[in-house]
Amino acid sequence: MSEEVDWSVVARHLDDLYTAADGLERLFPGRKFTLDGHLVGSVGEVVAAYMFELDLNPASTMGHDAKAPDGKNVEIKLTQGKTVAIRHEPDHLLVLHRPKGGPMRVVFNGPGTLAWSNAGAMQSNGQRPISIFKLSRLARDVPEEERLVQFRDAPV
Repeated sequence: MSEEVDWSVVARHLDDLYTAADGLERLFPGRKFTLDGHLVGSVGEVVAAYMFELDLNPASTMGHDAKAPDGKNVEIKLTQGKTVAIRHEPDHLLVLHRPKGGPMRVVFNGPGTLAWSNAGAMQSNGQRPISIFKLSRLARDVPEEERLVQFRDAPV
């Protein structure tokens, strides 16, 4: 990941997106304009790559999003909500959370099997949900040697 990214510009763009979503929700009461999908996924991937010195796979690669310096395949999830959904049992899982206005924090950094075995039932869309709360509790039991090394704090 390039060290030349001006993360203050990234943070400003993210804040602009949140402001736009809030404005649309005020204009259309009862409608949600949640930032999700590829947009949030890509933000999570580039931020995680910066924080953990990951080598990102090409966009929309099936399976894992990145490779860690130690060779682990890593699935990356970012949410502003209360849950994430996983489609398969990842080798290693990084879950980031960024509420409106930030800052981003690491919720889970550990073996994918731990999250997979504690996720909910498979939904009709092929995903298994797991709450940020549950992931935070599971993270407490992940030994340091099973976590990816975090080289930098979240930039946004």
